[in-house]
Amino acid sequence: MQRHTLEIPEGGGTRRLSYLDSGGPENSDIVFCVHGLTRNGRDFERLAAALAKHARVICPDVAGRGQSDPLPDPADYAIPTYVSDLRALMAHLGAAEVDWVGTSMGGLIGMLAATGGGIRRLVLNDVGPFLPRDALGRIGDYVTRNWRFASLEEAEAHFRVAYAPFALTSDADWRWLTEISLRREGEAWLPAYDPAIGAAFADNEPEDLDLWPLWDSIPCPVLLLRGAVSDVLPAATADEMSGRGPGATLVTFPGIGHAPALLDADQIAVVEDWLHG
Repeated sequence: MQRHTLEIPEGGGTRRLSYLDSGGPENSDIVFCVHGLTRNGRDFERLAAALAKHARVICPDVAGRGQSDPLPDPADYAIPTYVSDLRALMAHLGAAEVDWVGTSMGGLIGMLAATGGGIRRLVLNDVGPFLPRDALGRIGDYVTRNWRFASLEEAEAHFRVAYAPFALTSDADWRWLTEISLRREGEAWLPAYDPAIGAAFADNEPEDLDLWPLWDSIPCPVLLLRGAVSDVLPAATADEMSGRGPGATLVTFPGIGHAPALLDADQIAVVEDWLHG
């Protein structure tokens, strides 16, 4: 994977949108892999390696995450901003349409983007058009805290608890996840995202989020992945998504919460087979 940067107009200047690119620019089939709220494009390294056998795979760091610049105004950390940025990236790559794999927030971005066209096939990883208030409250509580770690070991111990629903199965995977989730600040390790992404959660009491009209307007085929014990994508919501709107193809992974990490071979195979089988 190679890292590149796109300059996005911002005020009187620009800000950097960083993305990972694999599979070769000569490949006309493009897959966007878009991460969750506090994550970054490196989450998809293993999935990208598999999909790059068939397509060019683009894994952006959404604004304020990973190596992408933060937004000057925290109020702009919102789905429409991210859609605009990633459509600019599509235009930069000369892509009239792409396949889209979105985990959690990345799936919400994909849902909104799909209603405007240019998304050929959409993979939603543990997210849908109804988000329960309790799950949003849990996420908000996490993202509004100023996490700071004295060592990688301390950070890993934290992530093993915070990301326990990922159900990672090896010490190597936990260390890898820890390393890609952090940035260095002096002697401390901090999460690799702008703390201001939590501003919307800090200012509002959580309420159920109902986006069913958005779902019903999606024109492309959808593969829906669900962790069997997810609190973000209730089973009833996933079942309803299979029977209305674009009529998602549902695959549930047992023993996993929010969200399947797309690191295990069986999870990767489901996505690869649906997109390129």
